[in-house]
Amino acid sequence: MPVQPLPELIRFVRDHSPFYRDLYAGLPHRVEELADLPVVPHDAFWRANTPRDSRLLTGPLDDSVVFKSGGTTGAPKFSVYTREEWREFTTAFGSGLVEAGLRPGHRVADLFYAGELYASFTFILDALHRAPVANVRLPIGGAAPLASTVQTLDEFDVEVVAGTTTTLCALADHLVREGRQLSGVEILFFGGEGLYEDQRPLLRKAFPRAQARSIGYAAVDSGLLGRAVPGADPRVHRVFTPHTVVEILDEHTGEPLVRNGAAGRVVVTDLRRRLMPIIRYPVGDRAEWTDVAAGRFRILGRAEEGVRIGVVSLFTQDVHDLVRAVDVAGRVSGMQLVARRWDGRDGLVLRLAVDGDGDSDGNGNGSRDGLADLADALAKEILAARPTYAAEAAGGRIHPIAVEWVRHGDLVVNSRTGKLIRVLDERPHS
Repeated sequence: MPVQPLPELIRFVRDHSPFYRDLYAGLPHRVEELADLPVVPHDAFWRANTPRDSRLLTGPLDDSVVFKSGGTTGAPKFSVYTREEWREFTTAFGSGLVEAGLRPGHRVADLFYAGELYASFTFILDALHRAPVANVRLPIGGAAPLASTVQTLDEFDVEVVAGTTTTLCALADHLVREGRQLSGVEILFFGGEGLYEDQRPLLRKAFPRAQARSIGYAAVDSGLLGRAVPGADPRVHRVFTPHTVVEILDEHTGEPLVRNGAAGRVVVTDLRRRLMPIIRYPVGDRAEWTDVAAGRFRILGRAEEGVRIGVVSLFTQDVHDLVRAVDVAGRVSGMQLVARRWDGRDGLVLRLAVDGDGDSDGNGNGSRDGLADLADALAKEILAARPTYAAEAAGGRIHPIAVEWVRHGDLVVNSRTGKLIRVLDERPHS
């Protein structure tokens, strides 16, 4: 399907999506500019997109593929694409793989995750299939035993390994412990999470000739976001023009930022998707423009819609809902999600405010009666709702959830507006 003029796309979604019809009810009949539209309210968007009787979709699921988006509650979030939309999505991303470093004849191992409606393995495999250069694809998957993965990489002289950063590091750690290297690997394509400087030495030990590069920037819910830009900073990407429009909005005023160095939250509009329209959708990341004219931007971490710990995504509102459900006595008066990194691993700190003296040392014990039990119950509830976190922590790839008790005045607020900052990303991003 060709790129749709914005006024036509808006007209279509108003006619066929009850959610967008309500969202745009107060707007003029014809809208020409994205900035004249409201940013999609994240929580309402997902409440409207239910498997049955969706108020978001513009039509039935007749010829579609369904994937599960990240979520932490018992009501998973689903993203859908028509056959044609999925083909265009993967074709465009496949062309970006060439810019990222894919070369004719490369033998590529796909170590992303499959099953349970997750998209990454299928997405990368299809993108490789539709890339404009010939390549050999080895669909190994991220759950395969490391020993057998190494054997396959060795037997087929694999030159490119694609997976989450956590998977690549686990593979590298296995090789180092076995006293082995795979010197034939030229590129490590990472995706789904960032690459930190403290992870590079391990990767170099196992893959001495390989360059670690971003595979590209995309998400199953928001779609195409950015082509990888080779260079010293793997956080820099280029907009997938003309398929999507990426905006970086001021986090206080909501105004689009159009100058280099300006940082804010990322919203995206897909000019091709019609079944599940994505128009000014908040991605959940922060970014800054590095070259506005060229459409280049640098990813800076998560925004307040959610947080990613290793490969695990948690939506802020979902965690808030879980805390309210567990805290039946209403002791928690405020909360923040704090992402930290220590000892080479990400970790989530749930910072909770209570009246009186709290425990602010971060050990999660709680110095007031019953707080330790409440902390345990909260952690268990989150892990039950997001079992991937428990599995990643058990495997030593991220830290277990910690609870930090504070007084309400210790919660971090925006110095300009005084508003509570819901997500703090204290990890190094350089």
